[in-house]
Order: sequence, then C-alpha cells, then structure tokens
Amino acid sequence: MKFIYTSLLSFILATVAFSQPFEGTLLGRWHDDNIIGSRFFDNSYNEVWGLAVNGHEYGIIGSTWGTHFIDVTDPAHPFEAFRIAGAAQGNGIVHRDYHDYHCLLYAVSDEGQSTLQIMDISQLPDTVTVLYDSDSLIIRSHNIFIDTSAGKLYTLATRLHEGGAALAIFDLLENPLKPRFLAQYHVFGDLSVSHVHDAYVRNNIAYLNCGRNGFAIVDFTDPLNPHTLSTLRPDEYPHAGYNHSGWLSDVGAYYYMADETYGSPMKVIDVRDKNFIQPVNTFKAFSQSPNSIPHNQIVNGKFLYVSHYYDGLQVFDLTIPDSPKQYMYYPTTQLPNKRSYKGAWGVYPFLPSGNILVSDMQEGLFIIKGIDPDHHGIRNCNTTANTPVSPSSSTSDIAITTHPDHINIRYGKHSIRVKKSIRLVGLDGRILWYEIVDKGVSNTQINLSKVPPGLYVVRVESILGIISKKIILPFPQP
Repeated sequence: MKFIYTSLLSFILATVAFSQPFEGTLLGRWHDDNIIGSRFFDNSYNEVWGLAVNGHEYGIIGSTWGTHFIDVTDPAHPFEAFRIAGAAQGNGIVHRDYHDYHCLLYAVSDEGQSTLQIMDISQLPDTVTVLYDSDSLIIRSHNIFIDTSAGKLYTLATRLHEGGAALAIFDLLENPLKPRFLAQYHVFGDLSVSHVHDAYVRNNIAYLNCGRNGFAIVDFTDPLNPHTLSTLRPDEYPHAGYNHSGWLSDVGAYYYMADETYGSPMKVIDVRDKNFIQPVNTFKAFSQSPNSIPHNQIVNGKFLYVSHYYDGLQVFDLTIPDSPKQYMYYPTTQLPNKRSYKGAWGVYPFLPSGNILVSDMQEGLFIIKGIDPDHHGIRNCNTTANTPVSPSSSTSDIAITTHPDHINIRYGKHSIRVKKSIRLVGLDGRILWYEIVDKGVSNTQINLSKVPPGLYVVRVESILGIISKKIILPFPQP
C-alpha cells in the first residue's frame, strides 16, 4: 500500500510539473480611446485594483486622467460607472496606486503636484464620494500598501513636504479619513536604501523590495522602534537586478519576488524562519524573449498571478510551493517584446466571482475567467461593518422631493433631533453642494440654478444612518 501511495503521489506531482500551460478565457474588456498616453511609455493606463460592494464587482484602473470605476458584475458587458479626476493629470503621469480599507479607497500618484485621495465606496452602485483630497500629508507616492490587520498605511518612495522618504507609515486606526504620520525610514539592518519600491505587509511584518539595494523583512509592531529581521543584498541571491515587488504565500512560508530586470527570473524565498531567509528556487514565464520582464504579482490560494508586461497575464501553480509551475497565460498585447515597459501592468484575483482583472498599459482593463473553484481570498467592502447605509426606522422619516429649481429635504420626528450633513454629489465624485444641518431644523433646500445637467446623488448622513437618492437634471417632464 505504501508503494501504491508513493507511486500515485509521484504521478500527481509529475502531472503538475509537466502539464502544458493553457490560454485563459477573455470574458470582457474596457478601454477609452479618448485617454491620452504618457510621453514616457505611451501608457494611458496603469494599476488595477478590485472592489466588491453591495452585490456589485468593480475593476479600479488608473489612467493619465485619474481613477476609473468599471462595473464588471456582468463581465461580458463592463461599463464605466464613475470616474474620479486625479489631482495631477496629463501625459506626464505614469504611475497610480490603490488599496482599500473599511470601505474606503486610497489613491496616490507618483508624478506632478499630486495628492492622497480617499474615496467613500460604501454607496456604490449609487455614487463614489471623495472625502479627502490633499497634499498636506503626501505629495507623491510610487506605491502604497495597507496592513488591514494593523490599520497602517505604508507609502513607498514617497515625497513629503519635509522631503523624500524611502518608506513612511501612517496610522489609520484613529481615523481612516485622517491618516496620522508615524515615522519614515531609510535604513533597514545593513541596508541603507534610497527608496523602497514596493512592500507586502501582514500583521506588522513588512517585506520590502528596495530596488538596487536588495530586500528586507522588518517588524513594524512598534513603528518608532522597528526591528529588521533579515536582509538580502544583491550579491546574496541569484539573478539580482532591480528588486521590484513580491507577495507572501497564504500560509506565510514563501515569498515570491520579482526583479524588474530584462530576462531575470522570479525568485522563491523561504521565509519560514524570518531571521534566516533563503533563496530556494527561480522560475520564469513561458517566453522565448530575452526581454521578458515581470512587474506585479499576487498570491491567492494555490496560484500566483503575475502581470508580466509584454507577456501579459501569467499564472503559476503553487501546488509544490517552492517550485511554481506555469499554469495559464493570457496575452493582453500584441506589441513586440522590446527593452521597454509596455503591456500588462497590474493584476487582481480577489473578486467573489473568481474572475481575474488585468490592466494593460495601452489596452485598458481585461476580465479573464477565473481558475480557482474555491475563490480563495475574497475581499468585500462590508458596509454593515461600517457606517449604516440603508434607511432604518429612524431615518425613513426623511423625505427628499424634487422641484424645477430646487430639491427639498424634510425631516420627521426622529431625524429632526440629530445633526445631519447633506451632500449633492456628481457622477465624478465631486461635491457640488454641502451643508451641516443642526438639530431642530425641519427642512433643507438645495438650489439647482447653478447645477449643470447630469446624474447626481443626494446624500443625508447622521448618527442614525445614511440615505441617498439618485436624481437626473434636468428632471424628466411628466
């Protein structure tokens, strides 16, 4: 029996090891030909993120214009639900980055006089509201990562008013809408770095990709006294180049790392003992080009998803975790593989449907059919865990009525007793009208004489909850 079991196991492993990768199935695609490309790489688009909110799925894709919310609930018919203008725009924009926390989307850019933007996504599909848009904390940042377990925002290669920071940390626990600066860093153990390009953080343990300076694992449990656990200098791991990005396996045993260097394979780092980490393997995409180059990667369940520039989406099977095998691919571009940066930029595999989002720098957003039947790692914006968003018995006595030149909001016996904030929000997230209403006031009027035609949302928010109503201007004629 032992021989039979061993033979069966060997057969399964051999099947995994030698099966040929297959081309994924395209479900849908979105792009906008009116968005200009950058003057550097002709990329109209950059990073992708994903959201699942109130029964809808969204692909978030950055562009030279700003941030685009693409409804991919029906992947065969994706459409742009909202777009939020970036503080910096135009053909000088290459990078944007995103992460979400408590039904808020955080956005940064790495070019121009930019800002940190924080958007309320809890009201989707009705609206997206920009609640914070300022350079008072962050002017620019190359990447961000939020350790949701610890409520910390990590900004990488960041421009602050005090100057550049290789890495900076902000606290979100006190108030997610008002990040509090904790500290900035340039030295990790024996590494003195000019910048941290990207990071993956889980339970205060940060895996830092430090460009030409190598790689570090740092414990930021006490951000004022961080403890460096391990480092890898460029001469301490194979095929070192520009240490760009990586992602930790679900069980935390291996870190899959990419050097953004032409022809350089990805690396498997054994991090089970974080004080003594070891490179144990390398692996490459199924590509014949010496210019093949990985960009970003995410682990979900037993698969590693990689946006691989000219080679499109590359998916690796992690059944044998220290020996990834290529499982699937999808070519997002037909451009010839040159020594440049074009093609697949970002990937996101955490939607409830299991579908995979890929952003291509020139071609836009791709929705690829998922391959994991268990749909591991689903991320949802759970609105019930935050501010209530549905009318309750205490807010149902608010009546919103529309008139040719104004909107009238009447408060009943429950809502008249509390202070309220009233917003009129546009499709692009801009707040066109805002007022704080004291308790005791029986009604509010919003003057529409200077509001241009379009789709808007009236939002009334108080300690009792939130209600909202869509309106279209001009109002349809009876």
